Amino acid sequence: MGAPAWRWALRAARLPVGGGRAPTAPRRHPGCGPAAPFADSASSSSRDEALRDKRVRILSRGLPKQKPIEGVKQVVVLASGKGGVGKSTTAVNIALALAANDSTKEVGLLDADIYGPSIPKMMNLKGNPELTTKNLMRPLKNYGIACMSMGFLIEETAPVVWRGLMVMSAVEKLLRQVDWGHLDYLVIDMPPGTGDVQLSVSQNIPIAGAVIISTPQDVALLDARKGAEMFRKVHVPIFLNQMKSHSEAVAPDAEFECACTSHQVLPFSWRCFILF
Repeated sequence: MGAPAWRWALRAARLPVGGGRAPTAPRRHPGCGPAAPFADSASSSSRDEALRDKRVRILSRGLPKQKPIEGVKQVVVLASGKGGVGKSTTAVNIALALAANDSTKEVGLLDADIYGPSIPKMMNLKGNPELTTKNLMRPLKNYGIACMSMGFLIEETAPVVWRGLMVMSAVEKLLRQVDWGHLDYLVIDMPPGTGDVQLSVSQNIPIAGAVIISTPQDVALLDARKGAEMFRKVHVPIFLNQMKSHSEAVAPDAEFECACTSHQVLPFSWRCFILF
């Protein structure tokens, strides 16, 4: 066999021409070859599971734990989508009605509207709360109702120009750093809307139920439905789907009614209609 012949035979057998080791098969990189799709799908599913577990851990760590207010048995919140619909008026009336219905029950009223507190005016209260030996604020009392409001801590005409974190801190102090004593019911007058205060109060304390206040206008009803939906999302039961409040005048010796605004001075009573 001549030289070209044996070289051709070595090439056919894939043996080194000048001796030594035969060339090895090329190394297969990860992610290549017929088994690569299965390996990729398994690794991606494991990564997705790890991300889901991490997300669950972060969310569970971030959500606040509900802690009851010391000495308070039941908490009722009154909310609305818009301002000026009679929410604070209804909160005062509910607190007074609860106290009048059973004289053995202790009732408290908390004004959670930091920017526009109105409970001091409606309950005819002025002054600053005293401090107990435990450095807790003692609520002011009138008509047998223990009241606490941001209006007791600032001047009557002073605006509250605060950002969200400062408002949340103030709400936390009004909830936790007040000597409520032993209350059977605490009625909370919420600010209008579905913002930080509503979410913080709903997630930090157990709430027995919510009452949604609205006027009969379509725009007010639209926002009231948003407020009700917010409470459903945070799992707060709603006592009344809607309490529609407006004033109307009944003419003497006549069988008709006409709506009137708050600017008209008429000797007729305020009426509230409850819709289930």
